Amino acid sequence: MISHKVLNMITILGVGNLLMRDEGFGPQLIMHLQDNYTMPSGVDLVDGGTSGIYLAPIVEDSRRLLVIDVLAMDGAAGEIHHFDGCDLGGAGLQLRMSPHQVGLLEIIDICRLRGRVPEEIKVIGIIPEKVELGLELSPLLQNKIGAISQLVIQQIEEWTNARVVAGPELAEPTL
Repeated sequence: MISHKVLNMITILGVGNLLMRDEGFGPQLIMHLQDNYTMPSGVDLVDGGTSGIYLAPIVEDSRRLLVIDVLAMDGAAGEIHHFDGCDLGGAGLQLRMSPHQVGLLEIIDICRLRGRVPEEIKVIGIIPEKVELGLELSPLLQNKIGAISQLVIQQIEEWTNARVVAGPELAEPTL
């Protein structure tokens, strides 16, 4: 008998280092979504932290992938940027935490070589204010959690045609 693995319809992946203040924005946003919203069926919220190459199965098992991360690019702290899969090379994503680690762009390239890349990849990124040892986001980025949560929710609702609801209720299809 041949078994077919069921792909996650949508993965929302927050990446970053929680120990480096604003660098942990992605995982902080995932925690906020988990604590405050009920996602439609088929949506997986993943705190990718600094898992490096271990994120490859998550990327490969997703039909649609939305990455939340901080950006290493010119601009004002707190600026929010959106990128589609074809634009990722210029997205300013953190490539790696150390010279020995594989970065997210490299993971996506590895998955592409294996023929197992999501059909659609999007990134919502923010320029950090403080990347230094500490557990809390800067006040500037903390104040952006709500706005970026709404962007993520809009994307989920567009992809699923279902509402993301606040609290523990079940998501209902929109018709």
